[in-house]
Amino acid sequence: MNNYVKGMKQRTLGREASVKGKALHTGQEVTLTLKPSAPNTGLIFRRIDLFGKPEVRPVSEMVTELERKTTVSSDTVKLHTIEHVLSALTGMGVDNAIVEIDASEPPIVDGSARPFTTLIHQCGIVEQDAQREVFTLTHPITINEGSRSIIALPFDGLRITCTSADDRGIHTQHLTIDIDPETYEAQIAPARTFTIYEDIEELLKKGLIQGGSLDSAIILKGDKVVSKEPLRFKDELVRHKILDIIGDIVLAGIRLKAHIIAVRPGHALNARLAASVRKQWQESKEPKPKAEATRKIEAPKAPIGSALDIRQILNALPHRYPFVMVDRVVELTDDSLVAIKNVTINEPYFQGHFPGQPVMPGVLQIEAMAQAAGLIMLRRGAPDEAPKVVFFMSADKVKFRKAVTPGDTLEIRAKLTKVRGRIAAAECECFVNGECVSSAELLFTVAESLST
Repeated sequence: MNNYVKGMKQRTLGREASVKGKALHTGQEVTLTLKPSAPNTGLIFRRIDLFGKPEVRPVSEMVTELERKTTVSSDTVKLHTIEHVLSALTGMGVDNAIVEIDASEPPIVDGSARPFTTLIHQCGIVEQDAQREVFTLTHPITINEGSRSIIALPFDGLRITCTSADDRGIHTQHLTIDIDPETYEAQIAPARTFTIYEDIEELLKKGLIQGGSLDSAIILKGDKVVSKEPLRFKDELVRHKILDIIGDIVLAGIRLKAHIIAVRPGHALNARLAASVRKQWQESKEPKPKAEATRKIEAPKAPIGSALDIRQILNALPHRYPFVMVDRVVELTDDSLVAIKNVTINEPYFQGHFPGQPVMPGVLQIEAMAQAAGLIMLRRGAPDEAPKVVFFMSADKVKFRKAVTPGDTLEIRAKLTKVRGRIAAAECECFVNGECVSSAELLFTVAESLST
């Protein structure tokens, strides 16, 4: 499979333009100049204050510090807080540019990426002869750090779903947005950085935010939002988190097509995602064995074996995000199955069911049972049969005994009780920590796949 998309031309800047200001963490006065660059050079930082004016193209292997900023280092160069500039350039569709600075850190200006998108407009954007390469994920990536998580799924575009909240659960915000230059400039670039009032003293002691002020940040004090100007969006905080994600994934070294789902992300989590994307991209470029490269591509068949991973499940079921309700099958026989569904706060239905008290809808527990039972029927088909699809017909004796919430692992047990041709009945139960939370008797039918 070719995971590169071509067809769009690379883009650079038409001329150079500069902006001056104070750096957020060092407090230094700094001048940043954006300049055009040749095709296939990427986004380059040039330190004109150092001997030889050394240049760096930031990638994940160079990351050295991630507390409240993204820092990269090479043998001779260290760069701090580069995420806003990278976010603006990639968000506006610029592939090749030189970012010239006379200090280790760009100016923070107003704490958003808008000053840099304005600078990009002053420069102008021009197409180049070379084709742009975009990498589409070959398989999902999942990274967890306690209550924080970030997931990247294959997707035809760049979509980001983000939930932002502090440790106290105050100022929780959620947004899903498809990123293109126009949307980025209007909806993401203006969002300003923010910090919690109680953290300021400790950050100053660590030598951070020396140049910070209400001119360049939003301050969260209890349930209040302190800002020199009114909020630019009612959900400005989560929009800035998305801004940071866009900047940090530039460290993957390749433009990405994916749906990124983040819960309480930060620079450390974003950098780990960039590193994983970079690894997957580099592995995809390695030559494949000849036998594999020429292997005939066959239509998905019914699953065979006593356990199934997510790839086998997706090969068998027609469902896709956000409606895949089975993550793994741990036991599978001719007439029974035990499967797992990990319930995370990332589930899209938690936005409205219910805000502040997320509960997995009972109808989706029934759907999980139906998908699990359907996998049993699909396994019973002959390996050389055409692909099949299972249609859910009815549910009887449905009972819900206990709420299922984020963090629960739903264990789904299904057993066929009657099979007549292509019609089957199954008894199903869902358990959390060994306790039955729901049950139902289901009726469904197996039909030829609509894709055959």
